[in-house]
Amino acid sequence: MQKVILDTNVIVSALISKGPPWEILFDIVLEHKVKICISDLVLEEYVEVLSRDKFAKFKDFKANSDFIIAIIADLAIVKQPDVEINILQDKNDNKFLELAETVDADFIITGNTKHFYIDSFRETKIVTPSEYLENYRP
Repeated sequence: MQKVILDTNVIVSALISKGPPWEILFDIVLEHKVKICISDLVLEEYVEVLSRDKFAKFKDFKANSDFIIAIIADLAIVKQPDVEINILQDKNDNKFLELAETVDADFIITGNTKHFYIDSFRETKIVTPSEYLENYRP
């Protein structure tokens, strides 16, 4: 089974509108077709970002995000990275690479191609939601 790491923007996008991020979260992750991987730092980022006031304008965003976070926390492989990596310009995003290295993830799925400007890290492919669905769907 594939091991995937979701960048926070994929979860935000899935909660705001239907499209590739929604399909990945609801049709693949929540249907147990992949193993989602998180660390405490990744989960903390999910909680912090999804709690931002700017998302209150979206119907049921808070309730849905709380539900998704609880399900992800329950389903996920939770590991604390044992490496420190500093190759991305946005230092906050390095935690995703550290987790990928620690769990030997197959994919990091992100809509943030500006900060994730590399297409792979060691054995982990870094792909957009659309690329994942088109080429790697389980």
